[in-house]
Amino acid sequence: MKTVKVNINTINDVKNFVSIVSRCDYDVDIVSGRYAIDAKSIMGIFSLDLSKELTLNIHSDDCADFLEEIKGYIAE
Repeated sequence: MKTVKVNINTINDVKNFVSIVSRCDYDVDIVSGRYAIDAKSIMGIFSLDLSKELTLNIHSDDCADFLEEIKGYIAE
């Protein structure tokens, strides 16, 4: 499992992010505080506080291609 911090700020960011994550064969979760949401759920992501940095849990060790696709969302 890999964990990265991400920022998803706008409605278009959410739509694009979910589109990318939906193509993954493995599970990806977004954690905000005590809430863990399936990153493939657009409604789930909208239920989070998007003004804060989110934690992305990727349930795969072979996810270099996915990380490259979402590099624009990864917090430095």
